[in-house]
Amino acid sequence: QVQLVESGGGLVQAGGSLRLSCAASGRTFSSYAMGWFRQAPGKEREFVARISWSANTGYADSVKGRFTISRDNAKNTVYLQMNSLKPEDTAVYYCATDSQGYRDYGFAPGYWGQGTQVTVSS
Repeated sequence: QVQLVESGGGLVQAGGSLRLSCAASGRTFSSYAMGWFRQAPGKEREFVARISWSANTGYADSVKGRFTISRDNAKNTVYLQMNSLKPEDTAVYYCATDSQGYRDYGFAPGYWGQGTQVTVSS
């Protein structure tokens, strides 16, 4: 049973920073890509960032240059450092594992966390 637990969300003013964490258990963490997604009220869930098992990264255009995804395989944890936050970044942020191991590009979510709320005030 794969479990993902996000933390680090909260309320921040525009221009501020937050770091989200996602702790994983139940599978060989280092073999799988990890991703962050977000869902704003009334909108579809959208891709934010991903990091492959070999640490290749990819970002949505809307966050490129502001957000950084990283992973610590020793801690089975993936992070999302969010800088220069904007009100439009307000959403519930979810982490997910890839459904296929050892993939360097692409991402198909296999398991999801419960989400953490990020609210950016103007």
